[in-house]
Amino acid sequence: MSSIPASRPTSVTRLSLSHITAQHETNLLGTVHGGVIMTLVDSVAGVVAARHSGGAAVTASMDEMVFLVPVRVGDVVHFSSQVNWTGRSSMEVGVRITADRWDAVGPEVHVASAYLVFVAVDADGKPREVPQVVPETDEELRRMREAEIRRSHRLARRAAIIASREEDRT
Repeated sequence: MSSIPASRPTSVTRLSLSHITAQHETNLLGTVHGGVIMTLVDSVAGVVAARHSGGAAVTASMDEMVFLVPVRVGDVVHFSSQVNWTGRSSMEVGVRITADRWDAVGPEVHVASAYLVFVAVDADGKPREVPQVVPETDEELRRMREAEIRRSHRLARRAAIIASREEDRT
């Protein structure tokens, strides 16, 4: 078993994937199902999480997925993913999704963004420690700060839900 470092720069595990959309991926409106995009997002983010953590990592949550414009049949969809933040055993992976036409030259259009939380697990499925992410650019520092905000909101939301349920029991 290889030794896992205490930290890793963001750039080491960054990943891009491109996918040409097809007719069988569309909904009744003729645009690509959001679920198809979400599956590809989870796949590319999962690879980034596994690479960063040095082993298996499971999706704990999709914190946010924002669709900005529809994806059409024949669009070439590009997924760019990186670790934004790390905790003890969890990490936030961000995915930016852009698209362009397969048969035309033109600018890529930002179609969606997603933020997922992964937990690194050992062979028994128990959480294990992950290397701390080391941002290398101002953009990566911004992404880390925003990931910390999303994390604090997740924790606050969870605490409010628990408090509400306890209030209902009394």
